[in-house]
Amino acid sequence: MKRSMVTTSLSLKAGLLALAALSLIPVAAQAQKGSGNAINPNSWVYGPRNDDTSGGRIWNPVKQKMIDGQHVVGRTVQGTFPATSDTTYCNQASQSNADFTWTEMQHSGLTWGDAWRMWAYGSSASCPTRRAIPGTRIAYTDEREIQHALDGGAMVLVVPTVDTVEEAMEVVQWAYYPPFGRRSQGGSQTAAVLGPWLNGANYRQTFNNNLVLIVMIETIEGVKNAAAIAKVPGIHGVFAASGDLGNFSGWAQGDPEYERLINAVHDAAMMAGKRLCGPVAWQNPPAGAVPRPDFTCFQN
Repeated sequence: MKRSMVTTSLSLKAGLLALAALSLIPVAAQAQKGSGNAINPNSWVYGPRNDDTSGGRIWNPVKQKMIDGQHVVGRTVQGTFPATSDTTYCNQASQSNADFTWTEMQHSGLTWGDAWRMWAYGSSASCPTRRAIPGTRIAYTDEREIQHALDGGAMVLVVPTVDTVEEAMEVVQWAYYPPFGRRSQGGSQTAAVLGPWLNGANYRQTFNNNLVLIVMIETIEGVKNAAAIAKVPGIHGVFAASGDLGNFSGWAQGDPEYERLINAVHDAAMMAGKRLCGPVAWQNPPAGAVPRPDFTCFQN
């Protein structure tokens, strides 16, 4: 009897040890051992759920104008008074040269709540004269900023102070939906804000083909890497930041050293086949000013 109890106790201990050992094996490894069907992100075949069934329809007028080689202008919005910011936004979005709104989130007191409210107002019946699609310059490069901008309805995304290829690639990753990028899909107001332009198109299916992404070159390091940054797939425009290139270089417009920086950004964009962007003053420089050839997108 005693020996039997010992044997039973030893068997129980052996069983428990076997279970403990099994628990240390990752679930994925257990599934692989059992089914031979490991999950590998590198070889995963993306399914058809989000295929663009529109035939590649472009409903973002800014994207279409850029494809056609036309000039596009973003009207700056940076009002900070909730009582008037909605009408301020509508007025800017209704200007005759407004292709998109440059909702200023870097150098203004606006919150994302303000931006979302203004974009919703601009697309409502309260702003029937609106012509500009929502756009924004975010404050910095990270998932939170980009997610807030795009979930709110922005279709032109301007990213400041991009200094390296790695930063540019990170922007692309957070901006685009899979399989091209890593943008998360969650709650948003895109259907309401973009209704005047979607006209029944499926936002999720057509978004990647309609986003306009512009990166700003503002520092000496950014200029050094501009040619490689401009080549990153998913970037449509390269913005030569007139003010901050002077700020970071210590030279003024017209100085040879300043113009070297602008010319380097110009050449980077042209060689990569991307749109060259700058301040609206460079759209039609006055007589006697430094000529600015090939600039086709502007901040006003």
